[in-house]
Amino acid sequence: MATLSASRALTFAAPLPLDSGQTLEGVQIAYETYGELAADKSNAMLVTHALTGDQYLASTHPITGKPGWWERMVGPGKPIDTSRYYVICANVIGSCMGSTGPASIAPDGQPYAMRFPVITIRDMVRGLVGLLDGMGIERLHAIVGGSMGGMQALSLAANWPDRAERVLVIASTSRHSAQNIAFHELGRQAIMADPNWQDGDYYASGASPDAGLAVARMAAHITYLSEDGLTDKFGRNLQDRDTKSFGFDADFQVESYLRYQGSGFTRRFDANSYLYITRAMDYFDLAEEHGGRLANAFAGSQARFCLVSFDSDWLYPTAESRHVVHALNAAGAAVSFVELSAPYGHDSFLLDVSALDRVVKGFVE
Repeated sequence: MATLSASRALTFAAPLPLDSGQTLEGVQIAYETYGELAADKSNAMLVTHALTGDQYLASTHPITGKPGWWERMVGPGKPIDTSRYYVICANVIGSCMGSTGPASIAPDGQPYAMRFPVITIRDMVRGLVGLLDGMGIERLHAIVGGSMGGMQALSLAANWPDRAERVLVIASTSRHSAQNIAFHELGRQAIMADPNWQDGDYYASGASPDAGLAVARMAAHITYLSEDGLTDKFGRNLQDRDTKSFGFDADFQVESYLRYQGSGFTRRFDANSYLYITRAMDYFDLAEEHGGRLANAFAGSQARFCLVSFDSDWLYPTAESRHVVHALNAAGAAVSFVELSAPYGHDSFLLDVSALDRVVKGFVE
């Protein structure tokens, strides 16, 4: 049996099979919970995180000291009400906040680094299902996820259709587009071009590829925003100066903002994890997994679905959500859909959009 430790981590006794045909030994899943589990375990809800997220959904992050990434949404009396629901959020495999990933120690006593097997979104969900099994939770009241978290929610619904009654997918997709793959490749190449990457074996050197990881984060962060949002917030305003420097410092506020985002990210994330997770997202194609037809993924599903998109999201635009909705309709599933108006781009699901609060609250209840 798997064992639960006091440090809020579950260690699997059996190897975890992966889509690549490889297995992972001694997998650990780090997680946080909020609220109280009902005696019949009927109030359990799983919230799945995005690419750079983690299990600190509604609690202080131990490295940054910042509030949880969805603290505005999760808590007593909030849309995901922890006085009613037992909310679980776990760090996915491949990541770097306690779950098994490239920085973890392999059976030979050394960090996996690039020996870590390439994983998929479905592999991540296998880890989450293992966590639920270890907690004795057979069926979730709901699974809720935004961005990569939405991919996990769709994967669970397609591959483990009896594990969730409700499936809420926000600002996500059933497949990664060529454009999205291109942005991810830009980030990966930035990391691998950093001399400190050392073919991934940098853990014992004391020098990590922070410069490359910062550039990767900067490039990705642009995709999370909208042109209108950037214009409204920064325009062409200069940063702490009255005139241009005629050099390559951060003359513009938007440059300074991106540099801040990049440098801050390196303090809490592992570069190899970024490589592995972005590759998993690029491989994601739910139709391909089910005979080339997306509706096949949801055939016979008894879950209720809700998909939410944002009109300013160009990373996963509304057309991507509609594509999933059409497939769910073709499969005869119960599905609702809403496009919300927000100026923040893809990151709208993390920010103060009151209409999203109402949708989440209404659907999970």
